Amino acid sequence: MSRDAFEDRRKALEDEFFAKRDQQLVNKLRQTLEKEQPRQTLKELTGIQDDAIIDTLVSLNVDRDTVAAFALYPLVEIAWADGKVDEDERKAFLKAAADHGIAADSPAHQTLREFLRDCPREEARKAWFAWAEQLNSRLSAAERTQLRDALLQRARQVAEASGGILGLGRRISANEQKVLDKIAEVFSS
Repeated sequence: MSRDAFEDRRKALEDEFFAKRDQQLVNKLRQTLEKEQPRQTLKELTGIQDDAIIDTLVSLNVDRDTVAAFALYPLVEIAWADGKVDEDERKAFLKAAADHGIAADSPAHQTLREFLRDCPREEARKAWFAWAEQLNSRLSAAERTQLRDALLQRARQVAEASGGILGLGRRISANEQKVLDKIAEVFSS
């Protein structure tokens, strides 16, 4: 082989190497941007800047389409307060979602079903409280009261769905009352 042929081959291999390397870098950048886009969107929607909390929201599949569902996360806590979710609590939970304007065929509704399927996670609870605090700081006293009352009403409906014995007696358990108190506290005026 002539020297030019070796030089041409070397150059072709070098070009191929750098083309592959460039493509790998482009792919890595694309993956980074795709990962960061939902995080940035959540930061804008929620006002939360803590990366750990944003990561929790991402792991819960909260995004632009499902952030409304996340507002109802305390209802998951209520439903699970006694360690399990029965059918009456599930129905009350889904009715509360519908009353909140979440359509049955929406991504938000699917997210709520996923939330309800699993026992509440501590990091999700912390994320909700961080979200609530950010929201609370942007609302007037009247708006906080309105939001608190609406959320508490929906939470009580879930709590009362299966309480008491044969429908008699105390319908809200002590654990459910603790969650109700925390909701009231976060949105206090």
